[in-house]
Amino acid sequence: MKNTTQKTLGILMLDTRFPRIPGDVGNARTWPFQVRYGVVDGATPQAIVCDDMEPFVQAFVDKGRELIAQGCTGIATTCGFLALIRPRLVAALGVPVAASALEQAGQVLPMLAPDKRLGIVTISADSLSPAHLAAAGVPAQTPIQGMEGSSFARSILRNQTTLDVAAARIEMAAAASRLITEYPDVGAIILECTNMVPYAAEIGRVTGRPVFSVYSYLCWFQAGLAPAAFDAPSP
Repeated sequence: MKNTTQKTLGILMLDTRFPRIPGDVGNARTWPFQVRYGVVDGATPQAIVCDDMEPFVQAFVDKGRELIAQGCTGIATTCGFLALIRPRLVAALGVPVAASALEQAGQVLPMLAPDKRLGIVTISADSLSPAHLAAAGVPAQTPIQGMEGSSFARSILRNQTTLDVAAARIEMAAAASRLITEYPDVGAIILECTNMVPYAAEIGRVTGRPVFSVYSYLCWFQAGLAPAAFDAPSP
């Protein structure tokens, strides 16, 4: 198998300072394909998750257009909360847009047994509104577990220059465990935050549930943008 149609995925980056460790959406080594980043100045995690993202919409559009002009054939983002503006990004950019890991809900739900449902781990349950869920196609009554009060959330939302990876791994596993303890019918977990990917394997281990993230989403997305080519068998 070989990919003969190399196409670059453009990723709209928030304006951040925290470490982008392997697995993080903002670390190019995370991806088994070529990506190109474009930073949206001033669009900090606090501004997009907790405040009002509206003043930055045009800046996301402008940066997306720059990435497309550089050869990107699809656009993604580095914050799950940006599902809220995906329709406007799609309309303005004219290429496929994958804005949030939450957008996998429509794929994952039909895979689950009738008595099972999705669960979400998010960086901020307080900020993840019904509007965000509706924009991503997530059922309104989906169980949600936030990371409020964790060192992980502080590092990301306050845009700190340090990240305690060991502590974040423990916090993430504990949050996911609380989710399935409170909602035992959760059959699969989606990680809203694009910075949670490095901890997905641990979450899967401690919960025994499939874990979907921006990594699973964008690998699927890229597979459509640049389909794999297979050599024909010899006659």
